[in-house]
Amino acid sequence: MGDLPGIVITGASGRMGQMLLRGVLASDKCRLVGAVTRAGNSFIGRDVAEMIGGQPTGIIVTDDALEAFSRAQAVIDFSTPDATVEFAALAAQARAVHVIGTTGMEASHLAKVTAAARHAVIIRAGNMSLGVNLLVQLTQKVAAALDAEWDIEIIEAHHNKKVDAPSGTALMLGEAAAEGRGVTLADVRDSGRDGITGARKAGDIGFTAIRGGDIVGEHDVLFASPGERIVLRHIATDRTIFARGAIKAALWGQDRAPGEYDMMDVLGL
Repeated sequence: MGDLPGIVITGASGRMGQMLLRGVLASDKCRLVGAVTRAGNSFIGRDVAEMIGGQPTGIIVTDDALEAFSRAQAVIDFSTPDATVEFAALAAQARAVHVIGTTGMEASHLAKVTAAARHAVIIRAGNMSLGVNLLVQLTQKVAAALDAEWDIEIIEAHHNKKVDAPSGTALMLGEAAAEGRGVTLADVRDSGRDGITGARKAGDIGFTAIRGGDIVGEHDVLFASPGERIVLRHIATDRTIFARGAIKAALWGQDRAPGEYDMMDVLGL
């Protein structure tokens, strides 16, 4: 058991963090060696079982990320952009694979992640599921096959606790559509419609975000032209698909050369 890759989960007290804890504990391919949460969290100093149920594990929740990372071969991180940047530097220091599922990161955050990847393996994706990554590929291919008469709209729906919009997955899809068209997403992105906006600008890639209830994740890519529409759709009904993908990425990253990777690399797509 001690020979299996040791994994630390950050954001351990959150919804995704708890799902990841359960996934690692249930796996026969890796072992849980740490659980990190923000300073001041009420679970610090307690066994992770008190968060997720079950028998005591001997793994105590901590806010000391560096100490936890020093025992790990991989870190799975679904936290916040600022925290992820700090974790990237610490994971690189510990030479641990850093799997990043954090969304909402800006260019300044990504630049620091890229710097950390010079010293360690970083696998970053806005979505860890196989289905979504296939959808990304399909979106790029369809966008490349259709001309500018086809408008592209990306519609995403998530639960009412999600704090960023558009979702990381929606942005992945937007990047794929833009790449298929040979343009830069920043130049054609339209996600701020309200009031009298005027007609839709040809060539723009539009985004719509829906928030409600306990929706796990739904993404549509709509290609529309006069007289016809194409809709590519992915619906997630169980959050465990993201945990499985993240664990797969953490295992895949073992013994890889330092650098930035994504789920396309992990899945061999």
